[in-house]
Amino acid sequence: MKFVDEVRIYVKAGDGGNGAVAFRREKFIERGGPNGGDGGNGGSVVFVANPQLTTLLDYRYQQHHRAKNGEHGMGSDCNGHGAEDLVLQVPVGTLIRNEQTGELLVDLSDPGQQYVAAKGGRGGLGNMNFATSTRQTPRFAQDGGKGEEITLRLELKLLADVGLLGFPNAGKSTFISRVSRARPKVADYPFTTLVPNLGMVQYKDNLSFVMADIPGIIEGASEGVGLGHQFLRHVERCKVLVHLIDMGAEGEGRKPLDDFNILNEELKKYSEELASKPQVVAANKLDLTEARERLGPFTEALRRKGIRVYPVSCATGEGMQPLMDAVAEVLFTGSTDKLFLEMPTTRRLATMAPVKKAPAKKAAVKKAPAKKAAVKKASAKKAGAAKKAPAKKAAAKKSSRKPVAKKATRKAPVKKAVRKAPVKKAARKAPAKKSGGRR
Repeated sequence: MKFVDEVRIYVKAGDGGNGAVAFRREKFIERGGPNGGDGGNGGSVVFVANPQLTTLLDYRYQQHHRAKNGEHGMGSDCNGHGAEDLVLQVPVGTLIRNEQTGELLVDLSDPGQQYVAAKGGRGGLGNMNFATSTRQTPRFAQDGGKGEEITLRLELKLLADVGLLGFPNAGKSTFISRVSRARPKVADYPFTTLVPNLGMVQYKDNLSFVMADIPGIIEGASEGVGLGHQFLRHVERCKVLVHLIDMGAEGEGRKPLDDFNILNEELKKYSEELASKPQVVAANKLDLTEARERLGPFTEALRRKGIRVYPVSCATGEGMQPLMDAVAEVLFTGSTDKLFLEMPTTRRLATMAPVKKAPAKKAAVKKAPAKKAAVKKASAKKAGAAKKAPAKKAAAKKSSRKPVAKKATRKAPVKKAVRKAPVKKAARKAPAKKSGGRR
C-alpha cells in the first residue's frame, strides 16, 4: 500500500431543506389553516481518528466530499427528513489545517477523536409556524440554510516514541528490524527507505514503545536536496531521537563528526524544538575495520562536548542492549544522565574540582619546613636576647642612682594629693556634727 502523508481536499456540508407552504383541505372542513412542515437539517462533515489506518491514500484520488442535503417540508404538518453526517476516517495523528490561511484547526492525536469540519445547514420553517391571530393564512415559508464549505489540508504525523535519524545507508532499517518485528526493505544503496516505517519494540518488564524509521537526511535537505526534510514531521512527536552515525561511510571528505554536525544543522533549520530534544548518539557498523579506527577520534570529539557515544553494530547486534537501556531510561523516566548532556557535564566538572585543588594541598605540605625554620629563627632570636639581658642589667646597676632620683620626683605629687584628701573630707563633715548637736 502506498504511503501518503499529505493531501488537499474540499468538503461541503449539506444544505437544509426548505419549509413547505400548504393549507389543510379536507371535506366538511372549511379554512383549515396552514399546515406546511419544516425542512430537514443538512448533513455535517465529521472527521474521526481511526487507529486502524496508517495512510491518507484514500483522499489522494477522491478530493471532493459532500454531505447530503436535508429533505424539504411537506403538507399535513410533515417535516422533511434530516440528512446523515458524512464521516471521514483518518489515521490517528492527522493534522487538519485551513488551506487558505494555514491555521491549524485540530490535531486528531487520540483514537476515536472527532471534529466537525463543516456544519450542515438548518432546515427552514413551514408556513404553519408563521400563523398568528392577525395573519391566519401565511403564504410563505422559510428556506433552508446553506451548509459550510471549506478547503482543507490534511497532514499525517506518525505517533512514535523514538525516532531514528541519520544519513542514507546508515543502517536505520537494519536497526529497527533487529529491535522490533518491522521488516522494512534493506539494501546496500542509499535512499533504500522512501517512506517512514513503524516498529513496536518490546522492552524489559512488559514495557514497550513505538520506533519510527524515516528516510535519510543529507546536507541541503532543507533546500530540497535528496528527499528533503518533509519526513521530519513524523518524528516531531517523538520524545527521544537516536542519531545513527555511519562509521564506515565512504566518500570524498566524509567524516563521522561532519555527518553529526550536518544532521544537527538540518534539524535546527526545520525546527528548533525538534533539535532540542534528547539525542542518543550511536556509532554504527563496528563490524568493519575502518569503522573501529574512526571510533576513537569521533568519541573523543564528542566527549569534549559532553556527549556520550554508544558503539553498536546493527548487523551483529554488538552493543545494542546498552543503547536500548539508555533510550528506555530517557523515555520512561525522563533522566538524561546516560546521555552526558548539560546536567552530566556540570557534575563531571564538580567531581573534577577536588582533583585540581590537590596539588595546592601538597604545596602547603612542602611549605611546612619553612614554618619550622621560622620557629628556629624565633628561638635563636630569643636566645640572643637572653644573652644580651645580663649586659643590660649590669648597666642598670651602674646607673641606679639616677632612676631613684627620678622616682622620688615622680612620687612627690602623689604624696601631696594623699595629704590634701583628708582635709577636704574633714571640712565636709564639720557641718554634719554641728547639726547633730542641736538636735
